[in-house]
Amino acid sequence: MKITSSGNIQYGNGEHGVATAEFCEFVAEYCSSEPCVVAHTSGSTGDPKEIYLPKADMAASARATNAFFGIGSESTLYLPLSPKYIAGKMMIVRAIEAGANIYCCQPSNEILADYNGPDIDIIAIVPSQLPFLLNTPGLLDKIRCMIIGGGQLPERLERRLAERGVKAYKTYGMTETCSHVALSMVTETADNAYEALGGTTFECDGRGCLVLNTPQFSTKRFVTNDMVRLVDDKHFHWLGRIDNVINTGGLKVFPEEVEAKLAKLISHARFFVTSQPSEKWGEEIVLALEYPTLPEGKIKEGEMMPAFVEEMKKILPPYAVPRRYIAVRKFAETPTGKVIRRLPV
Repeated sequence: MKITSSGNIQYGNGEHGVATAEFCEFVAEYCSSEPCVVAHTSGSTGDPKEIYLPKADMAASARATNAFFGIGSESTLYLPLSPKYIAGKMMIVRAIEAGANIYCCQPSNEILADYNGPDIDIIAIVPSQLPFLLNTPGLLDKIRCMIIGGGQLPERLERRLAERGVKAYKTYGMTETCSHVALSMVTETADNAYEALGGTTFECDGRGCLVLNTPQFSTKRFVTNDMVRLVDDKHFHWLGRIDNVINTGGLKVFPEEVEAKLAKLISHARFFVTSQPSEKWGEEIVLALEYPTLPEGKIKEGEMMPAFVEEMKKILPPYAVPRRYIAVRKFAETPTGKVIRRLPV
């Protein structure tokens, strides 16, 4: 199917994609005379809320992404995400702004298996959709560029993706900024800086949190709760959410940094790092692990085995090593699949 800038959908023979009800509803909403689109925040850092996004802002964001990736009227986009959320909405807006072809499918973790259309110039996915693409021969060969959002990309998947030579980018942004305002290329060198798109520039506030200057949007400035290491006004390294910072014995620990390192040791189950009150340390670091539990030799009878603790000590500073673990039957999630860092009560 092809979406033109006038909002018309041109259908092909239906072999490569299907216009879902959600897809058609969003196209109708975006192409209406109303100045804004209704969207919902993810709920990963608080209760989901309804917001109104100016269509002019969405168009500006789409144009910046299209310019970065060279998307034009001859390009092919692929959408395996729900248009109910900002990532899906913005892929459609990019197609509209460029007059490009866009194919969509019902969201799932097994995508492109039956696709036999033209090579894909850009696809937007979430991390849970990446293993199928990596493990199914030939699928990545169909993709020129990939953007990955909606959650932290595990280091092991990042390495595998870099080895395959796909031009893939991690995204930074939020619903309020009409999806991403910065991209970080996935390479074998870890922790590449995020680079601003379009007219966006960066600064830090007194907390060390990122401030977005966005002259291209109706809201010119966004103050975030993301702690970063600023390179310059166009580049930053992400450290973690200030909401998640753990103060243990007077030392600050970023759970997201600890998790990135522990991913080398825990590859078979989902986990996150959090804290619980401690009389001695103020807060003590805890490893929350989703069933199935760690295999023999790492966890036994509710305790972390000494050999596993020693493995963690080799890659973490002493104060950042989890002192115990909690097994959780099922992590709480947002509607888009992001893990909510909340221990059971």
